[in-house]
Amino acid sequence: MTQIIERGGEHILLVDIEGPAIGDERQATDLIGEAAWQGATMLAIPAARLGAHFFQLRSGLAGAIAQKAVNYRLKLAVIGDISEHLAASSALRDWVREAGRRNDLWFAPSLDDLVAALARSGRA
Repeated sequence: MTQIIERGGEHILLVDIEGPAIGDERQATDLIGEAAWQGATMLAIPAARLGAHFFQLRSGLAGAIAQKAVNYRLKLAVIGDISEHLAASSALRDWVREAGRRNDLWFAPSLDDLVAALARSGRA
């Protein structure tokens, strides 16, 4: 289940934390299409819904999903604790750090943290 919420100047399609893991590009593409169809400007996916392959950058899944979101002119936010994944991968740490300098990819521990980051950045 998903819902559209408006926060920080964004229309966010918020994916429910309950549900199957999003473990391949097709599942993510379906969500991206739904977000675009509903007029969202951002797709927020709980980290708990993303399969382990997403956080293993060598799989290419994270990059493919992020690129598809950009192609649909959507921002992508990963919401939740990813500290375990960050501890296991310097490449992921670098990617998350770089995302903090851009406007199209966001990582936040909670929705409230995302909204605060959007407000602080002035990039909303």
